[in-house]
Amino acid sequence: AALMLGALGIYGVLSYSVSLRRQELGLRIALGASAGDLYRLVLTGGLGLAVVGLGIGSAGAYAVSRVLGGLLYEVEPTDPVAYAAAAGGIFIAAALACLLPARRAANSDPMLALKSS
Repeated sequence: AALMLGALGIYGVLSYSVSLRRQELGLRIALGASAGDLYRLVLTGGLGLAVVGLGIGSAGAYAVSRVLGGLLYEVEPTDPVAYAAAAGGIFIAAALACLLPARRAANSDPMLALKSS
């Protein structure tokens, strides 16, 4: 449930960011940017924030792992496989959450974006 809620939050924030940047993205398309360029622009923005969040979250999890170690069942508090699996799952969810706004940005009509300015 937490993973789904996090992915939904990433999708919402990135979708809102793309809607605010509609004129910029339309101008980029009008000046010759390809759909792949816009995909890359949106995905690197979203996934860059996800990587920063993973770094901060991993450091926080490591810091409190000693305190919560007694609550874990058959897992060491500093198990690197568990950390990697959790980070990988979160990164995949973030990447999937970034795809819809990136597709919307790549398929935007430059004339509509430029008319509303």
